[in-house]
Amino acid sequence: MPKLSVIVPFYNVQQYAPDTLRSLHRNARSDFEFVLVDDHSKDETPAILERATEELSDVAQVRYIRHEKNGGLATARNTGLDAARGEYLTFLDGDDWLAPGYLAELVSAIQGLGCDFVRTDHVQATARARSVHRAPVGLRNEVLNSRDAILPADRTTSVDYAYAWAGAYHRRLLDRGLLHFTDGLRTAEDRPWIWKLHREAESFAVVSLLGVFYRRGVTSSLTQIGDARQLDFIRAFDQVIEETAADRDADRLLPKAVRTYCAIIAHHLADGAKWEPSVAKQLRARSAEAMKRMPQDALSDVLETMDMHRSSKLRRLRRRITRAEAAA
Repeated sequence: MPKLSVIVPFYNVQQYAPDTLRSLHRNARSDFEFVLVDDHSKDETPAILERATEELSDVAQVRYIRHEKNGGLATARNTGLDAARGEYLTFLDGDDWLAPGYLAELVSAIQGLGCDFVRTDHVQATARARSVHRAPVGLRNEVLNSRDAILPADRTTSVDYAYAWAGAYHRRLLDRGLLHFTDGLRTAEDRPWIWKLHREAESFAVVSLLGVFYRRGVTSSLTQIGDARQLDFIRAFDQVIEETAADRDADRLLPKAVRTYCAIIAHHLADGAKWEPSVAKQLRARSAEAMKRMPQDALSDVLETMDMHRSSKLRRLRRRITRAEAAA
């Protein structure tokens, strides 16, 4: 069994894949496994991966899988999870990269702590600029209860730091069904995943490792494109609400889920210039419907305690659906 499996989906990233693959080479060990998943790229990415598979096979265990049709990041990660054999697992996106030696430090950290999963800080790279982003937990290198890290509702917590690649995960979580993503989600795929992980895992820790470089501003990234695929955040957060409502601590946890959902809706509404006109219309309509599905007591409390700018936008949406029902 490999000590660590690194799952790396690629889709139309011929410009960035060489950097990603070089960083894997600089982190390679004979007991590490790199699972490279091409999500039916239409550019030169598959050829780059085929060459890299041969080169990486000299220094690590490598599995290369190519999808016959594009399924999105969540589905590609699931393909990698199904193929991975490692005792520990981590992720990397096909346009990001790692500092040399980072993976060995990551394995040493989770192995030494003995917890279900660890979370790390990361570096955001926008063109030539670099900025450090910290996991929102003050205690470092200490095993904590993963459920406790969801709250408080009115502060940034671990479930808001949803990057799957910022950490490592013991295989027992995969065996329990906690590491797979919701198939077909095109955006916000990490949100139901991180909530499920924190609700159902038993222990985690945050370690002060800084080795993942997250490339921002990639023009082909869905975060930069204002088409209908971006609206999958509604499906993602509906899942968070539904699963949290069924939790034994639903009364405590739902206010946090509702508040986060509302904050994401307000963020997208404020980013109006990004959206195609027809998608902007869908965004408003579907967001209003989503607010109707939320627990209404929790929603009212959130709107009372949110800042005025965001709450006013959300209150207008809420009134919109009420007026539509009255007219019907």
